[in-house]
Amino acid sequence: MFRKVGVIGCGTIGSELALAIDSGRVKKAALVLLYDKVENVAIELKSRLENSNTTTFSSFSQFVSSPAFANADIIVEAASQEAVKKFAKTIIQRGKDLLIMSIGALAEGDLLHELLDIASKKEVNIYIPSGAIAGVDAIRSVKHLLESVTISTTKSPKALSGAPFFEKARIKPESIAKKRLIYEGTARDAVKKFPANVNVAAVLSMAGAGMDATKVKIIADPDITVNQHEITAKGKFGEIKIVVRNTPSPSNPKTSYLAVLSALECIRSICDDNIRIGT
Repeated sequence: MFRKVGVIGCGTIGSELALAIDSGRVKKAALVLLYDKVENVAIELKSRLENSNTTTFSSFSQFVSSPAFANADIIVEAASQEAVKKFAKTIIQRGKDLLIMSIGALAEGDLLHELLDIASKKEVNIYIPSGAIAGVDAIRSVKHLLESVTISTTKSPKALSGAPFFEKARIKPESIAKKRLIYEGTARDAVKKFPANVNVAAVLSMAGAGMDATKVKIIADPDITVNQHEITAKGKFGEIKIVVRNTPSPSNPKTSYLAVLSALECIRSICDDNIRIGT
């Protein structure tokens, strides 16, 4: 099915998704509109596109009131957890499918249940890519048998810098000279303290044991050159161990390149009725 796509957030992930769709890498998809709250960011991205008909906005109210939005089929959120909290309900209420990248936003309060309720009433879909991890289908298949789930994320201090965690922590990213565990807690807490780094924990939680039962470890390693995620799940089914070592995006070390590729594959599967792997 041919789909018209809008993108919210023109940073690293949003830009790469927009450029990929625009170049034809996702068949049966057309990029029709872009939104970024920072003025001129969407305009700059548009200047790199081949499709001059893509419309841009720095006002969300104008974005959702535009003819391009009315004609869109799916909106991709690639901005932030805050953007999900502010805009997701409006997008779904207006009858648009929504792909959420900043899945950690759904850890707070009743937002997930509210979105699912609205989506059911409006008969639209919410899509969640697997992001920078693997094995989500396997975890989902044994969720009723899980006894413990842990995800250990190892990144360079530079990739972790700017996280709210460091506002109250005694340690600072620039002072980390050797590999060390800097955080251990639940997925619900981790996605608040590291919103740009551990959306994978939220994805894993939703597939498996939930936000409060999924344990998260954050390790800072100044010598690592990849973003590493190690998942261990145990239960009556046995044990699952998954290690993913992602190349960071060249333009943003906080983002794994696999996260972009995962979102593209999700969009591709939505647009191509013949693709139904793992569903």
